[in-house]
Amino acid sequence: MSRTEKDLILESVRKYHRAQEADRRFVPGETPILPSGATFDEDDRAALVEAALSMRIAAGASAIQFERKFARLLGRRKAHLTNSGSSANLLALTTLTQRELGDRRLVPGDEVITVAAGFPTTVNPIVQNQLVPVLVDVDLRTYNTTADRVADAIGPRTRAIMIAHALGNPFPAAEIAELARQHDLFFVEDNCDAVGSFYDGRPTGSFGDFATASFYPAHHLTMGEGGCVVTDNLALAKVVESLRDWGRDCWCEPAQSDTCHKRFSQQLGRLPYGYDHKYTFSHIGYNLKTTDLQAALGLAQFEKLPEFGAARRRNWQRMREALDGVPGLLLPEPTPNSDPSWFGFVLTVTEDASFDRSEIVAFLESRKIGTRMLFSGNLARQPAYQDVDFKVVGSLENSDTITERTFWIGVYPGITNEMIDYVAQSIRAFTAR
Repeated sequence: MSRTEKDLILESVRKYHRAQEADRRFVPGETPILPSGATFDEDDRAALVEAALSMRIAAGASAIQFERKFARLLGRRKAHLTNSGSSANLLALTTLTQRELGDRRLVPGDEVITVAAGFPTTVNPIVQNQLVPVLVDVDLRTYNTTADRVADAIGPRTRAIMIAHALGNPFPAAEIAELARQHDLFFVEDNCDAVGSFYDGRPTGSFGDFATASFYPAHHLTMGEGGCVVTDNLALAKVVESLRDWGRDCWCEPAQSDTCHKRFSQQLGRLPYGYDHKYTFSHIGYNLKTTDLQAALGLAQFEKLPEFGAARRRNWQRMREALDGVPGLLLPEPTPNSDPSWFGFVLTVTEDASFDRSEIVAFLESRKIGTRMLFSGNLARQPAYQDVDFKVVGSLENSDTITERTFWIGVYPGITNEMIDYVAQSIRAFTAR
């Protein structure tokens, strides 16, 4: 195909996108206001089609470029793309159980501190690696835990801390990183909901031994599906890559064959000397890679991250001001010393309210205003975890409150000022009844 033919196709794609977007009008009560979603422009659509025209269907040049850009964004040395943020969490924690870590490796029965109120995929890798989740509570308003709660949970079998930033609002990552350093603990920073947020002047995702990200459509950047593991530790990064890529020992990029210059001149395990390094396996791994189609979309999205973050902050602030003083609802607050790129706007129905959560949620949904629970609520109450061996340190009172009285609404970049105002007016109308 000549360049001219390709350019004509891409121009047609751009025209198609503009035509699709031309008549998007907001009709109150009819147009759905989603709690989250991807925001695309013609560059995104063209990037995806261009990758498809080139038949870049496996991980390749776009994936490598995205990994380098994303690592630089967070000031880290290595990034590895995965097929989801959940897989990124699994890879990060599973890496800490590998023999390369020697006496520091996590073994079954070791304890990992995490929060009770969050998304299950922060906790699932702990369980899947036969480790013990140690659940701590969070604060209402920030919906994050505190360094004091984490410190109180550290015991003789504690080996790691794995916590997610709540809906884009950073937890006190610097203080918790310092706790981890003092107690020689690994620290995994689940940054899936908070790409573009800052704590103590540093980007979230820059504090842990590992940080993870998600590129699901609800998140700050999207590839459709996708995730990433980032780290400064090159030895750990090598293990992540092996676990992601079937467990193989070889680190050749796609279409490469002899990066180590020892492809047929090594003896590993009980294999014969010279066994092909591309088919030598040093870990019991997975296939959790992404594709170049996804990475091409991610690269187009990447350039808009500052714009997306500004829109999330602007929408959150407009909603916060519009709902100030509304009776019966506890409004959220940013964590002190933070600059969140908000994932959502959290509301908790107060104990003295004249209504309950189900009533206000039903009212909003009837007006096409999408709502979501704060993920699992108190995860210890979820049916999947009834037979899981976990510990609780302190009260989970606030996590129970979240389970029973908390929900959130959207502030993502696809929401307009007109939508924000309609949502706020609807909430005020409901609480004034």
